[in-house]
Amino acid sequence: MVKLLSPLKWAVVFCSCSYSYAGPVQVPNLQVPASAAANQEAVKDIFLQSYNAYSQFAFGHDSLLPVSKSFVDDRNGWGATIADALGTMLLMDLTDLFNQALDFVSKVDFRESNTPSSVSLFETTIRYVGGMISAYELSGKKHQILVQQAQQLVDKMVFSWVEPNQTIPFGEIFFSNNTPIVAVNNVAEAGTLDVEWSRVTLYTGNQLYTKLSEGSVRTIANLAHDLKNLGLPPQLVDPTDDMFVDAFLTWGGGTDSYLEYLIKYARITNTDDNLFADSWHAAVDSSIKILQRTSTVGDHTYLADWNAGEILLEGSHLACFQGGNWIFGGKLLNNQTIVDIGLELVEACWNTYASTETGIGPETFAFIAQDGNFTQPTAQELAFYQEHGFWITTSDYIQRPEVLESNFYAWRATGDTKYLDRAASAITSFQKFLVAKETNGFAGLNDVNDFNAGLEDDTESFWFAEVLKYLYLTFDDPQNISLDNFVFNTEGQVFEAPPAKAVYGSGTPRSASGQFQTKTSDGLPLPVISPDPLVTIKPGPMNGQ
Repeated sequence: MVKLLSPLKWAVVFCSCSYSYAGPVQVPNLQVPASAAANQEAVKDIFLQSYNAYSQFAFGHDSLLPVSKSFVDDRNGWGATIADALGTMLLMDLTDLFNQALDFVSKVDFRESNTPSSVSLFETTIRYVGGMISAYELSGKKHQILVQQAQQLVDKMVFSWVEPNQTIPFGEIFFSNNTPIVAVNNVAEAGTLDVEWSRVTLYTGNQLYTKLSEGSVRTIANLAHDLKNLGLPPQLVDPTDDMFVDAFLTWGGGTDSYLEYLIKYARITNTDDNLFADSWHAAVDSSIKILQRTSTVGDHTYLADWNAGEILLEGSHLACFQGGNWIFGGKLLNNQTIVDIGLELVEACWNTYASTETGIGPETFAFIAQDGNFTQPTAQELAFYQEHGFWITTSDYIQRPEVLESNFYAWRATGDTKYLDRAASAITSFQKFLVAKETNGFAGLNDVNDFNAGLEDDTESFWFAEVLKYLYLTFDDPQNISLDNFVFNTEGQVFEAPPAKAVYGSGTPRSASGQFQTKTSDGLPLPVISPDPLVTIKPGPMNGQ
């Protein structure tokens, strides 16, 4: 490991003294150029080509294996791709496909898993519950069965809270006997339920769903985590005693969507409780003060990770949601500093796409700044860094959406057509490099910088829910699904938002009271982060630093 120190480490711009009067997220009266129509149609064609392959070789199963012409049931065999794609079908006006999908999900018995596997609260909530509730709203609220099916799932998942006073749920549960797996959770999975579950409350009247999901977030936010002025919680938390586990802080997997939802929940509910917006403000403010770094090549802006006092100069595709999230939240807080840094983060993440042979970004990467720790790069990696301002540490592309998601926010918030150009280049890269000849479906890549390394044999459900939806909406009329009227969940599912409040938060970052406490993970059962058939992320630093 290489460690760099600099006397400039704390020379940063503070943003805690912002005004908090909400402004519009989108540029008023924004319009797309005439050229957008052809690009939007190209995205629709990719969706149809992808879904046709799924329908031919995997219909009713969770995901297509486009190279081997088979399928995998890694989301309990309920047809994750179908549920996840519902909203995108509606936005693309694919009525026949939507009606077929509606008929399928209406007949699924969500009370029982179709596989021996446990049920993930997080994945089930964002894909199935989110997908069905979003489709209910987008279809004019005329398919009540979608609410009923979502409620069927939530009614089973509530058993992940075992003890009467337990506020943080366990992350996995067996539906066969309503018994959760007693293990450490991560704050992303424990804190990414309230947007969806509160919608189920809205349409059923059952307040329990909001009480449980919101209560988990409140507990995490109220646990003292002002560790050396860092307003971010550690990645891991133990539901049995509400204690943090270890001291790894990141905007990447395992923490990401907890932070994402703090500001989104404030917006979609218009709650008068400042806990959510102010906790998000604290995370952003402390990240600017302590985690923000500039690469020594290219002057790219990154957010480093932090592990027990050490700055780790590493980044990930998952963490690239942060640019869009900071733009969105910065607009709601009327804090231009946050918006501007969010745009810089978008630039750095797009650079990971623009720098590769395929024009698609890698799963993880590393960089060098004036201070911080990183794993010593090879000569080849260092040469790549000297040209591009980062080097690749995990070369896969598993159809993640975050870079294009943030690109979408940047376009809607600025009106700069360079973001349209970037989205168009992604379409070209997908068409050129991701098509599996065996099925004509779309796959991932083993190495984004070496197409000859071959395809990864998986078509993720979020390819339909997120990647293609964000691309499609980038080229759509900006008044359709306006960021001033809708909120996206972390799976790209769209929900109606009430008219914006004048104020979000108090204008002051929130610090939890009390003394920070954590315990070691030694001997404890730990969750995996964003499990995938081909890429599994373990908790903690990405490069074993």
